Amino acid sequence: MLGVRDLKIVPAKGEEKAAEGLAPDALVITLASHKAREVAAQSAPGEIVIAADTIVWHRGRVFGKPHDEDEAARMLRELSGDRHEVYTGVAVIKDGRELLEAEHSFVRFRTLSDAEIAAYIATGEPMDKAGAYGIQGRASLFVEGIDGDFFNVMGLPLCRLGLMLKELGVELL
Repeated sequence: MLGVRDLKIVPAKGEEKAAEGLAPDALVITLASHKAREVAAQSAPGEIVIAADTIVWHRGRVFGKPHDEDEAARMLRELSGDRHEVYTGVAVIKDGRELLEAEHSFVRFRTLSDAEIAAYIATGEPMDKAGAYGIQGRASLFVEGIDGDFFNVMGLPLCRLGLMLKELGVELL
């Protein structure tokens, strides 16, 4: 979408763990940094490594990726009819220089019925998404409003990433 060529996707293999009790922005920055450093250690000089980690934050609790369908249903029931926050940490590494930032958005869900939650879970879509939903997919039907970067809620705040790359001398336009 941004016109980047020669893009390689290299998944980090390390476990997504951070210290307990971190603020949501510190948590996602820490997790993104761990991913980026792992991949950068295997990268050639001059390569740019970009990593991100996204969480949903609701009433003081982290909603990561659900472990099973029951957990996905619990998350969606809690988000139903309420507002929550989405945090994404972004880490960019180039030639040993690391930039770390976090983006924050608010999302408001309409009230969901148990039947809607069950039907959505049956699609399989929520199982690999923070907060058990993907705003860019079928869960777009649940979203009444958003305050902040839409792409942040998808998992990669493109405006912020573009500014970080520009700081490292990479022009996308």
